[in-house]
Amino acid sequence: MSRTSDTARAVHDLIRHCHDGTDVPALHAQLLRSVRRILPVDAAFFATADPETLLFTGAYADEPLNAATPLFMDNEFSGLDVNTFAALALSNEHVASLDSATHADRWVSGRYREIMRPLGLGDELRAALVVGSQCWGYLCLHREDHPLGFTDAEAALIASIGPHLAHALRQAVLLHGSPAGGGGEPGVVLLAEDLGVVAVTPEAAHLLSLVEQSRSIELPLPLAVYTVAMALRAIEQGTASARTLPTSRIRTIDGHWLTLYASRLQGPPSEQRISVVVKAAETASTVPLLLSAYGLSPREAEVARLVLRGNSTRVISDTLHISPHTVQDHLKVVFDKVGVRSRRDLIGRLLQPPGSNEG
Repeated sequence: MSRTSDTARAVHDLIRHCHDGTDVPALHAQLLRSVRRILPVDAAFFATADPETLLFTGAYADEPLNAATPLFMDNEFSGLDVNTFAALALSNEHVASLDSATHADRWVSGRYREIMRPLGLGDELRAALVVGSQCWGYLCLHREDHPLGFTDAEAALIASIGPHLAHALRQAVLLHGSPAGGGGEPGVVLLAEDLGVVAVTPEAAHLLSLVEQSRSIELPLPLAVYTVAMALRAIEQGTASARTLPTSRIRTIDGHWLTLYASRLQGPPSEQRISVVVKAAETASTVPLLLSAYGLSPREAEVARLVLRGNSTRVISDTLHISPHTVQDHLKVVFDKVGVRSRRDLIGRLLQPPGSNEG
């Protein structure tokens, strides 16, 4: 089999897998197998993201990237480098190589000078995984430090695969999930300014123990705890992206949702602390995520939210300044995408308390 046909087969297999309804760990494993058949890669980083805040919610990293994860995260939130993941998510072009962004002058990038070159890495190809205008994750492919980097054709190939990967991540949100958190008291994680762990309440420890951690990322706590804290610092320093908020939603291994929120504790300069509240997610927090995961358009999501509030067709029509007939047309599409047949079923699917029976 020729290299070209093998590449085409690998691309086909990966895209098919993206539409098989797989979970994130399985997708990650398939991605790493396939990507090395598609193009030469020496290391890879793959992350899930909260589509509202664009923050990492989980990640998988090959050697030698895993030990350098905190350095890459610092770089991401510094606002001083090219091709940050958030910038790619907000750009019209969601895929770019380091060489293309620096016009082949890698030394312009602090990420290359301070992190990648010491690791023996050269060019990188980054992708924000976007579908339906929402970013659900990120991919970064690395090659060893060599003058020849990723080609435009390789970037275009990854760009063609990106929406399929984003679709898989979006669908994974709906796998075995519950609309909101599984109860329990909120907890607090206290971090030092350098993000060292100062204290963790028993409630936070319990909730975070329910979050799957990648064995390839060596951090004391789930990655999302650090990303909301870094987002807070970036906002304070004025280096955050337009969409950055110090909050994120993450799923537990049993399918419930948690909300994390970082805030600054006031105190002496020598004792600066960041508090990260961890709590079961409220319905108001998870519904927008689920509506996005079902692939609803902004207008369809508006109609769905008004239905969830118990509004009639006439009220929805008056609120959105559209005809009742148009409201019904939107509802038909919403029902089809969510896989229900009535308003009652829609409310049950999106607002059903965890542990209750569907029907």
